[in-house]
Amino acid sequence: MTKRYLLVFITFLLGFTGSLKAQDPEFSQFYANKLYLNPAFAGANICPRVSVNYRNQWPALKTYVTYSATYDQRVDALEGGVGLLVYNDVQANGLLNTTNISGMYAYTLNINRNFSVKGGFEVAYRQKQINPDFIYPDQIHPLYGAIYPTKQDLNIQTTRHYFDFSAGLVGYSKTYFFGFAVHHLTQPIEGFINQARLPRKYTIHFGTKIPLNARGYRKGELSISPNLLFQQQQDFQQLNFGMYLNRKNIVGGFWFRQNLSFKYDSFIMLLGFMQDKLKFAYSYDFTVSKLNNNSTLGAHEVSFAMTFNCRPKRQRFRAISCPSF
Repeated sequence: MTKRYLLVFITFLLGFTGSLKAQDPEFSQFYANKLYLNPAFAGANICPRVSVNYRNQWPALKTYVTYSATYDQRVDALEGGVGLLVYNDVQANGLLNTTNISGMYAYTLNINRNFSVKGGFEVAYRQKQINPDFIYPDQIHPLYGAIYPTKQDLNIQTTRHYFDFSAGLVGYSKTYFFGFAVHHLTQPIEGFINQARLPRKYTIHFGTKIPLNARGYRKGELSISPNLLFQQQQDFQQLNFGMYLNRKNIVGGFWFRQNLSFKYDSFIMLLGFMQDKLKFAYSYDFTVSKLNNNSTLGAHEVSFAMTFNCRPKRQRFRAISCPSF
């Protein structure tokens, strides 16, 4: 019981002190949540698309739970795509709650017959809120729980509202794609006690699709897709590398996640299913760092996407052939 309260208190410090900077929620199935990864993906599938994502990190402790929903489609009159992203991030069993609503637009430019570029911009409204019923460690008796009054200063602002801006770029052909995004361009103030700012997040991603010719499979039914993702936010750096294996309607995947000191954090495994316009996947993060001594650590993640039928005009723009999860 006491260890759990202490973990909640650590999360409180990470969110509200000026010397320790906040970190954005992350998704292991980053291509299942393309608009969160890079606003330039808005309208990448041409037809309207809805996706929902759920991530539960350290589920036994109820520490980090994130919900996300997106909608995007191409609009010919705008020569690009539009998108809507809504997510809610709950930390420390409800101690800190962040809600984000953002809209984005991505312009598409065909460089030649084989290569295209999409540039996107995102405007977000964000609300960050503290649960006033938080229990501080100095209130806890080792046997009887929270029975003492706290000495902490309770006269602090409990809700913060602000606007945020992000931008991204994606280049792609029929066989490969790459992208770059910068989130929190203006580094908005999000601190409750002082003027702590949300640091910029830089993202670089790359992938390619390699068809495999195997007996018993038609062309395009079997392929692999190696992928690389790098992110940096303040002093936090992360590298994901791995690949997808596509076999007809079944998708499998595995990745390693590490920092640039070559310290591995997680091994990620995924299994997905695609049928016509529907896509579903489940993944689990196996902790391989020093934290793996605690059996409660790990992360479950689920994604679902549905693409609607549409009759686009003459195809002057191609869809991005990147993974679904």
